[in-house]
Amino acid sequence: MAKAHTGRCACGKVRYEFSGETVKMANCHCEDCRRASGSGYAPLLFVPKSSVRLSGEVRYYGVTSEGGTLVERGFCPNCGSQVLIRLAKDPANLAIQAGSLDDPSLHRPAANVWTKNRPAWDQLDPAIPHYAIRPS
Repeated sequence: MAKAHTGRCACGKVRYEFSGETVKMANCHCEDCRRASGSGYAPLLFVPKSSVRLSGEVRYYGVTSEGGTLVERGFCPNCGSQVLIRLAKDPANLAIQAGSLDDPSLHRPAANVWTKNRPAWDQLDPAIPHYAIRPS
């Protein structure tokens, strides 16, 4: 049986669990991710939507991404913590904010994407491939 991974918002009213393998892991430096994270990038794990069990109320805020598709950020309406993202271009998967994981060491990014938007102070790890927008 695959190990279950868990996470939650800051106040604990929104919780999730998923098991199995991640689809991909990346650090996204797009303007929307930077603003939403309050940092240079958003560390994201993509998992099959079908593997996620969610409890608590999640509210979504949608924006059109630089790539022209809908991105909906899911957050706790009580504490405001962002925990997941729904992407119109990838409806079978959810992106989980690595910082919301109970064990954030699970996040091992395979790429830095949308690096054309990164601020100068956001230093890229040279061991991780980076892409000005996103790989095809």
